[in-house]
Amino acid sequence: MQVSAKDELLPGDILFLPANIQESSVAEKTKKFGNKNEIDFLRSLEIYKDKAIIVLNKPPGMPVQGGVGIKNSIDILAPMFEDDSSEAPRLVHRLDRDCSGVLVLGRTQLSTSIMHAIFREKTADALSYGTQQVLQRKYVALVIGRPRHPKGLLSAPLAKVVLQDGKSERLTVCAGSNTASVQDALTEYRVIESCPQGYTWIELFPRTGRKHQLRVHCAEVLGTPIVGDYKYGRQAHQNWTPLPIPQAIDEEMFKRRKLPFGLALGGGSVAEGQPQLHLHCKQMILPDISVAMQRLQSSDADHNFSDLEKLSFVAPLPLHMRLSWEILKPV
Repeated sequence: MQVSAKDELLPGDILFLPANIQESSVAEKTKKFGNKNEIDFLRSLEIYKDKAIIVLNKPPGMPVQGGVGIKNSIDILAPMFEDDSSEAPRLVHRLDRDCSGVLVLGRTQLSTSIMHAIFREKTADALSYGTQQVLQRKYVALVIGRPRHPKGLLSAPLAKVVLQDGKSERLTVCAGSNTASVQDALTEYRVIESCPQGYTWIELFPRTGRKHQLRVHCAEVLGTPIVGDYKYGRQAHQNWTPLPIPQAIDEEMFKRRKLPFGLALGGGSVAEGQPQLHLHCKQMILPDISVAMQRLQSSDADHNFSDLEKLSFVAPLPLHMRLSWEILKPV
């Protein structure tokens, strides 16, 4: 007989599935995207691929996860990264819609579970002293103003608050940690270069993985909101003035060109009236997940991945951030 999602399995029960259920599911999703330009564009985002994971350079403006009003997102389009696999790649972490950079997908259920465990352990380990960081991430951001110190560790717990309209939510730094909604958040930072125009390039190393952690820490702790962050740096953008384009830069680079899935290339730099978010996950270092899978599948399975060879993935900056870098370079 057929079972529903509410039915509970008991010891000894046998569940029969159609042999082609996964194949047909992925194939049906893939048929929705027959446009060669769309397929080529998605494949061009790939930085690395092996039997365990796919690493992408996510473009700014593309959502990672679907939702109300979102037609195309990485998780919806994930089957397009496979040719003949019966499994669609799965999300293991998130990047904000307007953030760009390194994004990892798991190609199997096992590799996805391993990555989920690594991301969870990263946050847990960050709150304990003397532990080795199995997962490391480096972001690059352009902020408004200049941090007081050239480097440091930001330890500021975050809490979710509901805005006056009763619908919108945002995160904020919370002094007390006595409520369940407050989450510890740790971020290392280092100044790369301070610009005479009043902006600063910084590197951010999140030790924990809280939602909007880097954006809130930059805006509320450092006092230097990220350029293009209108949620947490609204006041800093109220008197925004676009910077002039140096003669050495070809203005053709600033022309907006349409990309698949409603994305655009060009625009959004500090020379624009409304710049895009200048936050990019430039590098991620993590254990070799393929070897971790082999280890778990062997009889002498070891769940400690700290001794595995590390893989490093680097994603080039998006065009709007590269242009801002050129504009802000000292003459």
